[in-house]
Amino acid sequence: MKRRILGRNLEVSALGLGCMGFSHAYGAPSDRKEAVEMLARSVEIGYTFFDTAEVYGPFENEELVGEALKPFRDKVVIATKFGVHLEHDTHGAPIPDARPEVIRKAVEGSLMRLQTDRIDLYYQHRVDPKVPVEEVAGVIQDLMNEGKVLHWGISEANEEVIRRAHKACPLTAVENRYSMMARDYEALFPVLEELGIGFVPFSPMANGFLTGKYDMDSKFEPGTDYRSNMPQFSPEGIDRNRDLLKLLHDTAESKDATPAQISLAWMLCKKPWIVPIPGTRKLERLIENAGASEIILTADEVISLDEALNLVEMSDVFGGSTRR
Repeated sequence: MKRRILGRNLEVSALGLGCMGFSHAYGAPSDRKEAVEMLARSVEIGYTFFDTAEVYGPFENEELVGEALKPFRDKVVIATKFGVHLEHDTHGAPIPDARPEVIRKAVEGSLMRLQTDRIDLYYQHRVDPKVPVEEVAGVIQDLMNEGKVLHWGISEANEEVIRRAHKACPLTAVENRYSMMARDYEALFPVLEELGIGFVPFSPMANGFLTGKYDMDSKFEPGTDYRSNMPQFSPEGIDRNRDLLKLLHDTAESKDATPAQISLAWMLCKKPWIVPIPGTRKLERLIENAGASEIILTADEVISLDEALNLVEMSDVFGGSTRR
């Protein structure tokens, strides 16, 4: 797989692998042995960038990633996250907690579970309104000086927070929700380009919806599979998104590709410092997603897709209805 640079010098595969779904949010956890084999296979395919977090599971996902990638540790980049409680508020939203003592405890736990002596990319999972980001950056700088963290990033952050964080301790990446159905963060692109910060989209296929693999008969287990409550997967959402899926299918056919590959290639061809992290538990999807890095969309083709996306009807999407 082709490589890209995040920030100043963090080299990663053009697509990363979001590992959350092996342990969390997409139904019952994967069989541990099968998941370890899948992660090892992803390295063989060319993935070098793996994303996890202490709250996925909780803890189980980091343990899985640590076990699976230990034989390849010097060949891969592992990103994990700190800064949210294991519990959620009454609305199901994560509760931020980025107090220095919490970060210190979190990094030691992640290092142990990941079976490593350093975290390649350490994200603040959510902005904590009670702790100035400059204070968080100071702790991270100390961890960098100790060699426990090599790069840092922040997730779901706006321009003001990004600028303040970067000034205090240079950011390598911002990880925000971004897909054809959630485009508001395109407003950050000039800022990221100015500051030399990479962009890592999570849910780049709108939680799998843009693969075009789901229809009215698709079923998701309530309670363990978040898609059961996501508007794009509801019967009304699927009906409302028909034109969007047709746009994807038509574009895919013209490029001898799949809808999933087009949804990824569309963002890869926007900026050389964008590295999406789709998740999957299936080997065929892992290979399919990697193939997106070989698909070239011209600048005019990307603009045409953007214009079509501005006009086509869409449902809401988990995380908000956020087209530009």
